[in-house]
Amino acid sequence: MTDSADTAPTTSPNAALEGRALAVVTGASSGIGLELARQFLDNGFDLVVSAEDDELAAAAATLRAEGEGSVEPVRVDLRRAEGVEELYAAIRRDGRPLAAIALNAGVGQGGAFVDNDLDDELSIIDLNITSTVRLAKLVLRDMVAADAGRVLVTSSIASTMPGSFQAVYNASKSFLQSFTEALQNELKDTNVTLTSLMPGPTETEFFERADMAEDTKVGTSKKDDPAQVARQGFEALMAGKDRVVGGGVATKAQEAAAKVMPDKLKAAMHRQMAEPGSGD
Repeated sequence: MTDSADTAPTTSPNAALEGRALAVVTGASSGIGLELARQFLDNGFDLVVSAEDDELAAAAATLRAEGEGSVEPVRVDLRRAEGVEELYAAIRRDGRPLAAIALNAGVGQGGAFVDNDLDDELSIIDLNITSTVRLAKLVLRDMVAADAGRVLVTSSIASTMPGSFQAVYNASKSFLQSFTEALQNELKDTNVTLTSLMPGPTETEFFERADMAEDTKVGTSKKDDPAQVARQGFEALMAGKDRVVGGGVATKAQEAAAKVMPDKLKAAMHRQMAEPGSGD
Protein backbone atom coordinates (compact mmCIF):
# COMPACT_ATOMS: atom_id res chain seq x y z
CA MET A 1 0.00 0.00 0.00
CA THR A 2 1.20 3.49 -0.78
CA ASP A 3 0.22 6.77 0.81
CA SER A 4 -0.60 9.60 -1.54
CA ALA A 5 0.98 13.01 -1.39
CA ASP A 6 -1.30 16.04 -1.46
CA THR A 7 -0.66 16.67 -5.14
CA ALA A 8 -3.11 16.93 -8.01
CA PRO A 9 -3.27 14.16 -10.64
CA THR A 10 -1.17 14.84 -13.71
CA THR A 11 -4.03 14.14 -16.13
CA SER A 12 -7.59 15.36 -16.31
CA PRO A 13 -10.12 12.97 -14.76
CA ASN A 14 -11.98 12.95 -18.09
CA ALA A 15 -8.98 12.69 -20.40
CA ALA A 16 -10.10 9.35 -21.83
CA LEU A 17 -13.83 10.08 -21.74
CA GLU A 18 -16.10 11.79 -24.27
CA GLY A 19 -18.48 14.27 -22.66
CA ARG A 20 -19.31 14.23 -18.99
CA ALA A 21 -18.84 10.97 -17.11
CA LEU A 22 -21.16 9.70 -14.40
CA ALA A 23 -20.20 9.59 -10.73
CA VAL A 24 -22.10 8.70 -7.55
CA VAL A 25 -21.60 9.99 -4.01
CA THR A 26 -23.42 8.48 -1.04
CA GLY A 27 -23.89 10.42 2.17
CA ALA A 28 -23.81 13.58 0.05
CA SER A 29 -26.15 15.89 1.96
CA SER A 30 -23.40 17.45 4.10
CA GLY A 31 -19.82 17.16 5.32
CA ILE A 32 -17.22 15.19 3.39
CA GLY A 33 -19.86 13.72 1.06
CA LEU A 34 -21.10 17.13 -0.06
CA GLU A 35 -17.53 18.29 -0.61
CA LEU A 36 -16.74 15.14 -2.61
CA ALA A 37 -19.76 15.90 -4.79
CA ARG A 38 -18.34 19.38 -5.40
CA GLN A 39 -15.02 17.86 -6.44
CA PHE A 40 -16.65 15.57 -8.97
CA LEU A 41 -18.86 18.32 -10.36
CA ASP A 42 -15.96 20.77 -10.65
CA ASN A 43 -13.94 18.18 -12.55
CA GLY A 44 -16.42 17.44 -15.30
CA PHE A 45 -18.67 14.71 -13.89
CA ASP A 46 -22.44 14.45 -13.80
CA LEU A 47 -23.71 13.24 -10.45
CA VAL A 48 -26.14 10.96 -8.71
CA VAL A 49 -26.11 11.88 -5.01
CA SER A 50 -27.82 10.02 -2.20
CA ALA A 51 -28.62 10.44 1.48
CA GLU A 52 -31.54 9.58 3.74
CA ASP A 53 -32.22 13.01 5.25
CA ASP A 54 -34.23 15.94 3.97
CA GLU A 55 -31.06 18.02 3.59
CA LEU A 56 -30.32 16.19 0.33
CA ALA A 57 -32.70 18.28 -1.82
CA ALA A 58 -31.11 21.53 -0.65
CA ALA A 59 -27.62 20.11 -1.15
CA ALA A 60 -28.48 19.04 -4.71
CA ALA A 61 -29.91 22.48 -5.47
CA THR A 62 -26.74 24.13 -4.17
CA LEU A 63 -24.57 21.85 -6.28
CA ARG A 64 -26.61 22.61 -9.41
CA ALA A 65 -26.25 26.33 -8.79
CA GLU A 66 -22.49 26.04 -8.33
CA GLY A 67 -21.61 23.69 -11.18
CA GLU A 68 -22.32 22.98 -14.82
CA GLY A 69 -23.20 19.29 -14.66
CA SER A 70 -26.42 17.51 -13.83
CA VAL A 71 -27.15 16.46 -10.24
CA GLU A 72 -29.79 13.82 -9.53
CA PRO A 73 -30.69 13.38 -5.85
CA VAL A 74 -31.89 9.94 -4.74
CA ARG A 75 -33.21 10.01 -1.19
CA VAL A 76 -32.92 6.47 0.17
CA ASP A 77 -32.10 4.68 3.40
CA LEU A 78 -29.09 2.55 2.47
CA ARG A 79 -29.47 0.53 5.66
CA ARG A 80 -32.26 -1.28 3.85
CA ALA A 81 -31.52 -3.61 0.94
CA GLU A 82 -34.40 -1.93 -0.92
CA GLY A 83 -32.65 1.43 -0.54
CA VAL A 84 -29.47 0.09 -2.12
CA GLU A 85 -31.47 -1.43 -4.97
CA GLU A 86 -33.29 1.87 -5.53
CA LEU A 87 -30.02 3.78 -5.79
CA TYR A 88 -28.54 1.17 -8.11
CA ALA A 89 -31.64 1.35 -10.32
CA ALA A 90 -31.16 5.12 -10.62
CA ILE A 91 -27.55 4.55 -11.68
CA ARG A 92 -28.59 2.03 -14.32
CA ARG A 93 -31.40 4.26 -15.62
CA ASP A 94 -28.84 6.90 -16.57
CA GLY A 95 -27.55 4.57 -19.29
CA ARG A 96 -23.92 5.60 -19.04
CA PRO A 97 -21.27 3.36 -17.50
CA LEU A 98 -20.47 4.38 -13.94
CA ALA A 99 -17.05 6.03 -14.02
CA ALA A 100 -16.62 6.56 -10.28
CA ILE A 101 -18.41 6.09 -6.99
CA ALA A 102 -17.66 7.43 -3.52
CA LEU A 103 -18.97 4.97 -0.93
CA ASN A 104 -19.08 7.59 1.78
CA ALA A 105 -22.31 7.12 3.76
CA GLY A 106 -21.65 6.41 7.41
CA VAL A 107 -22.77 7.03 10.96
CA GLY A 108 -21.29 6.75 14.45
CA GLN A 109 -22.34 6.51 18.07
CA GLY A 110 -20.33 7.52 21.10
CA GLY A 111 -20.67 6.16 24.61
CA ALA A 112 -20.03 2.93 26.46
CA PHE A 113 -21.02 -0.19 24.55
CA VAL A 114 -22.93 -1.67 27.50
CA ASP A 115 -24.96 1.54 27.88
CA ASN A 116 -25.75 2.27 24.23
CA ASP A 117 -28.98 1.18 22.63
CA LEU A 118 -28.47 -1.98 20.58
CA ASP A 119 -30.48 -0.61 17.66
CA ASP A 120 -28.11 2.37 17.42
CA GLU A 121 -25.10 0.05 17.28
CA LEU A 122 -26.72 -2.22 14.69
CA SER A 123 -27.56 0.86 12.61
CA ILE A 124 -23.83 1.58 12.36
CA ILE A 125 -23.20 -1.93 11.04
CA ASP A 126 -26.13 -1.73 8.62
CA LEU A 127 -25.01 1.57 7.09
CA ASN A 128 -21.23 1.56 7.37
CA ILE A 129 -20.68 -2.10 6.53
CA THR A 130 -23.70 -3.84 5.03
CA SER A 131 -24.77 -1.07 2.65
CA THR A 132 -21.20 -0.62 1.45
CA VAL A 133 -20.86 -4.33 0.72
CA ARG A 134 -24.24 -4.47 -1.05
CA LEU A 135 -23.56 -1.45 -3.25
CA ALA A 136 -19.96 -2.44 -3.96
CA LYS A 137 -21.14 -5.87 -5.09
CA LEU A 138 -23.49 -4.32 -7.63
CA VAL A 139 -21.29 -1.57 -9.05
CA LEU A 140 -18.03 -3.54 -9.06
CA ARG A 141 -19.54 -6.32 -11.14
CA ASP A 142 -20.45 -3.71 -13.75
CA MET A 143 -17.06 -2.03 -13.56
CA VAL A 144 -15.17 -5.30 -13.90
CA ALA A 145 -17.32 -6.26 -16.87
CA ALA A 146 -16.45 -2.91 -18.48
CA ASP A 147 -12.84 -3.12 -17.23
CA ALA A 148 -13.03 0.49 -16.06
CA GLY A 149 -14.03 2.40 -12.96
CA ARG A 150 -12.87 4.04 -9.76
CA VAL A 151 -14.17 3.45 -6.22
CA LEU A 152 -13.47 5.64 -3.20
CA VAL A 153 -14.27 4.11 0.19
CA THR A 154 -14.43 6.48 3.15
CA SER A 155 -12.62 4.60 5.89
CA SER A 156 -11.01 6.51 8.78
CA ILE A 157 -7.86 6.66 10.84
CA ALA A 158 -10.23 5.19 13.43
CA SER A 159 -9.77 1.93 11.49
CA THR A 160 -6.23 1.70 12.86
CA MET A 161 -7.12 1.68 16.56
CA PRO A 162 -9.48 0.03 19.05
CA GLY A 163 -12.25 2.57 19.61
CA SER A 164 -12.91 2.77 23.32
CA PHE A 165 -16.32 4.47 23.71
CA GLN A 166 -16.80 4.19 19.95
CA ALA A 167 -16.34 0.44 19.80
CA VAL A 168 -18.71 -0.45 16.96
CA TYR A 169 -17.87 2.61 14.85
CA ASN A 170 -14.13 1.98 14.87
CA ALA A 171 -14.68 -1.71 14.21
CA SER A 172 -16.87 -0.83 11.22
CA LYS A 173 -14.10 1.31 9.77
CA SER A 174 -11.56 -1.48 10.36
CA PHE A 175 -13.84 -3.72 8.31
CA LEU A 176 -13.99 -1.18 5.49
CA GLN A 177 -10.22 -0.77 5.47
CA SER A 178 -9.61 -4.52 5.29
CA PHE A 179 -12.39 -4.97 2.72
CA THR A 180 -10.93 -2.29 0.45
CA GLU A 181 -7.40 -3.64 0.67
CA ALA A 182 -8.60 -7.16 -0.16
CA LEU A 183 -10.47 -5.96 -3.23
CA GLN A 184 -7.46 -3.95 -4.35
CA ASN A 185 -5.55 -7.22 -4.52
CA GLU A 186 -8.39 -9.16 -6.15
CA LEU A 187 -8.76 -6.56 -8.90
CA LYS A 188 -5.08 -5.71 -9.40
CA ASP A 189 -5.09 -7.14 -12.95
CA THR A 190 -8.04 -5.02 -14.04
CA ASN A 191 -8.48 -1.34 -14.82
CA VAL A 192 -10.78 -0.94 -11.81
CA THR A 193 -9.19 0.86 -8.85
CA LEU A 194 -10.19 1.23 -5.21
CA THR A 195 -8.93 3.99 -2.95
CA SER A 196 -9.32 4.22 0.81
CA LEU A 197 -9.89 7.72 2.22
CA MET A 198 -8.84 7.85 5.88
CA PRO A 199 -9.94 11.11 7.51
CA GLY A 200 -9.27 12.07 11.08
CA PRO A 201 -11.71 14.18 13.12
CA THR A 202 -13.38 16.47 10.58
CA GLU A 203 -15.68 19.47 10.99
CA THR A 204 -18.98 17.82 10.02
CA GLU A 205 -22.27 16.88 11.68
CA PHE A 206 -20.79 13.50 12.67
CA PHE A 207 -20.02 14.30 16.30
CA GLU A 208 -23.37 15.97 16.93
CA ARG A 209 -25.23 13.01 15.46
CA ALA A 210 -23.07 10.61 17.48
CA ASP A 211 -23.83 12.47 20.75
CA MET A 212 -20.17 13.41 21.12
CA ALA A 213 -20.14 17.11 20.27
CA GLU A 214 -20.30 18.64 23.74
CA ASP A 215 -18.86 16.27 26.33
CA THR A 216 -15.89 14.57 24.65
CA LYS A 217 -12.41 15.88 24.00
CA VAL A 218 -12.54 14.89 20.34
CA GLY A 219 -15.95 16.51 19.93
CA THR A 220 -14.84 19.87 21.33
CA SER A 221 -11.37 19.96 19.73
CA LYS A 222 -10.30 21.64 16.49
CA LYS A 223 -11.04 19.50 13.45
CA ASP A 224 -10.00 19.22 9.82
CA ASP A 225 -11.75 21.04 6.98
CA PRO A 226 -14.07 18.67 5.04
CA ALA A 227 -13.26 20.48 1.79
CA GLN A 228 -9.56 19.70 2.26
CA VAL A 229 -10.31 16.06 3.11
CA ALA A 230 -12.55 15.69 0.05
CA ARG A 231 -9.98 17.25 -2.27
CA GLN A 232 -7.29 14.90 -0.99
CA GLY A 233 -9.60 11.93 -1.44
CA PHE A 234 -10.66 12.93 -4.94
CA GLU A 235 -7.10 13.51 -6.09
CA ALA A 236 -5.97 10.17 -4.70
CA LEU A 237 -8.93 8.46 -6.39
CA MET A 238 -8.18 9.97 -9.78
CA ALA A 239 -4.49 9.13 -9.43
CA GLY A 240 -5.38 5.48 -8.71
CA LYS A 241 -3.73 5.47 -5.30
CA ASP A 242 -4.46 2.79 -2.72
CA ARG A 243 -5.03 5.10 0.22
CA VAL A 244 -4.78 8.65 1.47
CA VAL A 245 -4.90 10.08 4.99
CA GLY A 246 -7.24 13.04 4.76
CA GLY A 247 -6.69 16.18 6.78
CA GLY A 248 -3.86 18.28 8.13
CA VAL A 249 -0.49 17.62 9.69
CA ALA A 250 -1.86 16.58 13.08
CA THR A 251 -4.10 13.92 11.53
CA LYS A 252 -1.28 12.53 9.42
CA ALA A 253 0.98 12.42 12.50
CA GLN A 254 -1.72 10.56 14.42
CA GLU A 255 -2.01 7.94 11.68
CA ALA A 256 1.76 7.54 11.52
CA ALA A 257 1.97 7.03 15.29
CA ALA A 258 -0.80 4.43 15.15
CA LYS A 259 1.37 2.25 12.91
CA VAL A 260 3.89 1.63 15.70
CA MET A 261 1.82 2.05 18.86
CA PRO A 262 0.63 -1.09 20.72
CA ASP A 263 -3.11 -1.70 20.55
CA LYS A 264 -3.58 -1.37 24.32
CA LEU A 265 -1.96 2.05 24.24
CA LYS A 266 -4.08 3.09 21.25
CA ALA A 267 -7.24 2.00 23.10
CA ALA A 268 -6.19 4.05 26.14
CA MET A 269 -5.44 7.06 23.95
CA HIS A 270 -8.81 6.74 22.23
CA ARG A 271 -10.53 6.60 25.62
CA GLN A 272 -8.96 9.93 26.55
CA MET A 273 -10.48 11.46 23.43
CA ALA A 274 -13.91 9.78 23.27
CA GLU A 275 -14.99 8.95 26.83
CA PRO A 276 -18.04 10.97 27.93
CA GLY A 277 -16.86 13.79 30.18
CA SER A 278 -13.40 14.00 28.60
CA GLY A 279 -14.29 17.34 27.06
CA ASP A 280 -14.81 19.01 30.47
